[in-house]
Amino acid sequence: MKAIVCQKPDDLQIIETEKPILKNGEASVNIKRIGICGTDIHAYKGNQPFFTYPRILGHELSGIIEKVEENGKGFQSGDHVAIIPYMHCGKCIACKTGKTNCCTEMQVIGVHKDGGMVETLTVPVTHLIKTDRISLDEAAMLEPMSIGAHAVRRSSLKEGDKVLVIGAGPIGLGVMAFAKYRGAHVIAMDINEERLAFCRSWANVDETVNAKNDPIKQLSEMTDGDLPSIVFDATGNIQSMNQAFQYTAHGGTLVFVGLVKGDITFHDPDFHKKELTLLASRNATKEDFTNVIGAVKDKKIQLEDLITHRCSFNEMTVQFEEWLLPQSNVIKAIIEI
Repeated sequence: MKAIVCQKPDDLQIIETEKPILKNGEASVNIKRIGICGTDIHAYKGNQPFFTYPRILGHELSGIIEKVEENGKGFQSGDHVAIIPYMHCGKCIACKTGKTNCCTEMQVIGVHKDGGMVETLTVPVTHLIKTDRISLDEAAMLEPMSIGAHAVRRSSLKEGDKVLVIGAGPIGLGVMAFAKYRGAHVIAMDINEERLAFCRSWANVDETVNAKNDPIKQLSEMTDGDLPSIVFDATGNIQSMNQAFQYTAHGGTLVFVGLVKGDITFHDPDFHKKELTLLASRNATKEDFTNVIGAVKDKKIQLEDLITHRCSFNEMTVQFEEWLLPQSNVIKAIIEI
């Protein structure tokens, strides 16, 4: 079968590899859609933590079960499914307390182990979700949206909270959408006016801020001088993440959704003066996937409009470099098989 492998930074190749052998408790899934995300881009450019080469990328996945043995989950050949790519051990302190998203032995497919840019992938049935009533495109978008949903759930956001989401990429858009879904007053911040316009049209945010134009002044005016009570940073940018402490209200919460390969610093007297709560939000749990698929089925969140670019499996290695160009205006790109 064919696979797309990142041999080293800036080097993607289509290769021939052996079809995986189905093991007990697994399903063989014919991959149909593969979303491209920041993790894939960072890996391609050599900026991804927890990463070794060569690696088959891809963890935003949907497909059709080719073969599955008798199982207690009700899966059958022909079922349309999405894949939860976070392979946890089930034994560590995090797993025992239900925090499988931050397992001490976490193996994310496409990051720590080979991923889904393949024609067929074997997956434990425990990491599959049936996606009847939604499209293959929508099913591939469940994973990035679940990351946003997890961040919102982790923040303990309440209806009516004024929140700021920094970064209008797919993860930030997911945070915005689920913050709105939970009844928050949402402010989107980015440096790209086209992205901010998309935040208004797709995520229905209440207000937008261009970070180039005195953001603290703008945020203060929007919140009657209080600043947002919850701030989500989904940029994966050190400068933005360091600056985010200044945007958070006294007694507020700052949630780092994006991951950066470096150190985050803040001025401790200001941090203590505000008595801020600082949270990391990593990956998602099955509960988050279930919440997202419910919102999609109920037409509360439209996922297909996120997809702005697509190509076939065989075109991907050529198309990928073009998608990285700012003028491509990619929101979400997807590979079809």
